[in-house]
Amino acid sequence: MAGGNSTINCTYDALQQCSSKLTCDDHMVSSFYKNMGERMWGMNSLLLISAILAGVIVGIGIYGQRYRHHLFTRFIFLGATTLFLPVVSTLVSMGAGDSNYIVFRHGGGDTMLIAHCEPEVHSVLVVIWASLVQIIMINASAVVAVNEREGGNTGPPFELLVQGVWTCYLGISYIIVTEDGKLNTVGKIFVTLEAVPFALTCAKMALKYYAFEKARQSFALGHNPHLIFGYMKQQSLRETSHHGEPMVAEDAPPPLLVMGEDKRHVEKQPLGYVFKDDSWTSSHNNGMVTIDRVWRLDNLLPTSTLKPGKDLCLSFALFKLLRCRFARYKVSAGSKGNFSFFWSLLLKDGKHDRVFLVISDEISFLHDYYYSSLPISYSKYWLPIVGIFISLLSIAYCCALMITGFTETFGADLVHSPQFECDVFCIREQLVNGDTFKHYGNWSLGLVPVFLLSVLVMLAEVRDIASYICSNWTKVALICHLVNNHASLQHSLVKKKWIGLLLRCRCKLMKHWDEKIGQCNMLEIRPRTALPVLLRRLLRLPDQKKKVKVQEAVKACIMEVLRSSRQGRLSNGTAWLRRQGQVGERLLWACNNKSTSCTMLTWHIATSILEIRYPHLHDQEQGSSSSPIPNTNYKVAATHLSRYCAYLVTWCPELLPDDKAWSSSQYEDVKKDVERVLAGCNTAGNSLRPEAKCQQLIEVLSAEAKHEVLKEGARLGKQLLELMVEGEDTAWKLLAEFWSEMILYVAPSDNLKGHSEAIARGGELITLLWVLLFHAGIVSRPGEDDGVPATSISVV
Repeated sequence: MAGGNSTINCTYDALQQCSSKLTCDDHMVSSFYKNMGERMWGMNSLLLISAILAGVIVGIGIYGQRYRHHLFTRFIFLGATTLFLPVVSTLVSMGAGDSNYIVFRHGGGDTMLIAHCEPEVHSVLVVIWASLVQIIMINASAVVAVNEREGGNTGPPFELLVQGVWTCYLGISYIIVTEDGKLNTVGKIFVTLEAVPFALTCAKMALKYYAFEKARQSFALGHNPHLIFGYMKQQSLRETSHHGEPMVAEDAPPPLLVMGEDKRHVEKQPLGYVFKDDSWTSSHNNGMVTIDRVWRLDNLLPTSTLKPGKDLCLSFALFKLLRCRFARYKVSAGSKGNFSFFWSLLLKDGKHDRVFLVISDEISFLHDYYYSSLPISYSKYWLPIVGIFISLLSIAYCCALMITGFTETFGADLVHSPQFECDVFCIREQLVNGDTFKHYGNWSLGLVPVFLLSVLVMLAEVRDIASYICSNWTKVALICHLVNNHASLQHSLVKKKWIGLLLRCRCKLMKHWDEKIGQCNMLEIRPRTALPVLLRRLLRLPDQKKKVKVQEAVKACIMEVLRSSRQGRLSNGTAWLRRQGQVGERLLWACNNKSTSCTMLTWHIATSILEIRYPHLHDQEQGSSSSPIPNTNYKVAATHLSRYCAYLVTWCPELLPDDKAWSSSQYEDVKKDVERVLAGCNTAGNSLRPEAKCQQLIEVLSAEAKHEVLKEGARLGKQLLELMVEGEDTAWKLLAEFWSEMILYVAPSDNLKGHSEAIARGGELITLLWVLLFHAGIVSRPGEDDGVPATSISVV
């Protein structure tokens, strides 16, 4: 090729023949190939990075929302959402429009290499799947309308609308146009494919904004805590006018508000918003629903369908009281009649499952309200219908997009089509050699993410539709509709059938708490050189944990202790030990520690020692019995609660009475001492029988431990082993009841932020008990005040 061009004395008629003899210089060709290779490498690298960012946004945004409230995960999600649009913009600009390349001959001369490169549909595909990611981000965004005392409102994410405008501009500005500036047929198709997701983004944003504004102004949603506070004050004043006697019988349901506050006349008074007196007297005719009206709803649907619905309405009414707690209004069940109903209905023998279900549903309502956009959609009855319609349009678009992609790929044989196609030729003066075509990349690199994201968008939209149809919010609205239209629905079999189907609808995606509790065992030593252990130490993460399902034995023991404590006061285990007579009196010393965390760790070590001595489990590991006596597996309850309390000390110390930093440091100090003491005997002890292993452990801990908690744990474990002489059940029963009282003792708290964060992560057993005790009228530990600011007014 080099230097052999014979172009001298060529005539005009011979230009074509001379051009055929013109060849491109090797250096120019290699320089162009290198330039395009670097460009394709950079573009595909950005394509991979943007795909990873999209995966992070979709995965955390839609299917891992509870993990968005962990510090590390929140940092990753924020970084992905921040970097995604700049990366996409760079990617589109790198592959957008036609590009001309000119490479001059090495060493001078008038020979040039010209390359005209077209991006095919690469830019269009990138813009489309960027738009799909934005649709998913809107679905995953939380829009919250709250009272000013609960915190700030979280409005619709208008930054996503701005990003959508920019993305749409990027796509349309780089669409392939004809030479006269008009869109050809292919260009019109591409514009449509890019404009539709932008239109869907605008529709979703407009719907969320309208719902947010209506919810923010609504007494049923945004202003609800203020209204509930005034309403409960009204109830308290009415009870006072009856000389302090409950206005309802002990087992009769109180008039707690469920739904329909916006249908009542509300006026502003010094204590807040309250219902007008004339509005109150016509409560049964104006659409407002209270629990007492729900309880009278019978014979319209089967009991198996209606009873869970009634409990769900009770959860919803209690959720409204719980919002008042987060708004720092001093309000609980509100009156003696309400307290009596709560205790008589929920704390009966054998009703522990119902207790946990009602409270967990209440926490689920709170999670939805503070961390999702679902509740604001119920500010108007037709908003869920519009939301479902837009979701169906999104699904239809994704289906059409995938069909178009498959048709063009396989029908038009574009499987091996390139990302870029370059027309390469050389010029010297008036001579132009024959052009050659060079292909770079494969358009499937842009098509595959579009297909995957289309599937994810459809799954996200199906999830949104299911959240409307199967959510507890819809079920409560249906029950309230039954209450207000009881007479007209008596003879409508079709409506009753559809309502019954919706009430029986269940969706696991709507369940936030998985009914599992974390477990940590301080005497379970792992190799310090194991990779997970090294990573945890490097990242300064808490001790390793595992999760187990909350067994029936755990629920039954907690409820049994709570029932027995109604007339008394909860303690850190001392009250229960004193009721055990001389056996319990001998163990009281272990409850006199300077802190609750140290007491919990002491008893945890002692419980773990007993578990080593008696490794076998009782017959009912799964806790299938519904009766707490005599079939409760006390060992399961004792060991699970013991490990859960150790988990709280290391993973959730902010939910305990002691200082967070102090509790964490105590756990770390004790853990290090355990590792030091057991480093020499752990391996040798594996071959010993449980009796010998337990005896060796007590001797080593007693002789070599430096930390006082560890020494006291060994001493207490030795005392508990002596109780086994009287029968294994005696010791396990004592431990199960001790741990049940301990977990109830540490549950009351004014740490609203800590429990709010726990709810955001999916929920904790201690948070559930915190809510339960709040409704039972227990908001503080003995010797503490209730922690409510002085500006609040008591309505109890």
